[in-house]
Amino acid sequence: MNLNELNRLLCNVVRIGTVSEVDHERYVARVKSGGNDGDWIRWATLRAGTAVTWWAPTQGEQVLLLSPGGDFDNAIIWGSLYSDSVKPPDSGTASDVILFPDGAKIAYDPVAGALVVTGVKSATVEALESIAATAPQITCTATTSITLDTPEVICTKKLSCKTFSAEEGGELNGEFTGTMSINGVKPYEHDHGGVEFGDSWSKGIK
Repeated sequence: MNLNELNRLLCNVVRIGTVSEVDHERYVARVKSGGNDGDWIRWATLRAGTAVTWWAPTQGEQVLLLSPGGDFDNAIIWGSLYSDSVKPPDSGTASDVILFPDGAKIAYDPVAGALVVTGVKSATVEALESIAATAPQITCTATTSITLDTPEVICTKKLSCKTFSAEEGGELNGEFTGTMSINGVKPYEHDHGGVEFGDSWSKGIK
C-alpha cells in the first residue's frame, strides 16, 4: 500500500457529513460527505440489546461518520453535530433538553431539580399494575376537564372543592361542620310551623 492510499484511508476513518436519505423500514441512511453520496449505512443507537431504543436521524442532519479501516462504504453514523442551521435548544451547564420537531420540549435542570414538559398535545400512560406519584405538592391543570375513569376514587385525607355535583346520589357518613343550603334552604336553620310535639312528623318541602 502506497502512502497516498494510506492517507486516504486515514482521512476516511472519521468524517463529517449530512444525511441525505433515511430508510426507516431498514433503519439505514445515506450520508453526503466530501461531495459524495455514500451507500446505505446504519446509525448508532443508545441501546440494542434486551432494551432497545429508537431515534432515527433526519434529512439534513449533520452527523459524525466512523469508518472502520477507512472504508467509507462500511461506515456508521456515530452521532450528530450542531450546525449553523440547527442550534442547541438550551445553554445550561448541566441541563438535559430534548426539543421535538413539533415544538414539544422535555427539559430537566439538575441544579433546580426541576423537570418541565411543554408543548405536548396529549399524554398517555398505560401501566399493567399501578402508578405511584409522590411529592409535597402536585398540581394538575386542564382548560376543559380532568376525567377519572375508574370504578372507585379513594381519597384517604381531606378533599376540598369549590363546587360539587353528584348525578346518581351517594352516601354520607361521619360528622359534618360548616354552612350548607339545599335549594336555598339551610336545614339547620329551617323551621316548620304547625308541628305538634311527640310522634308527629312535618311534611317534606315540595
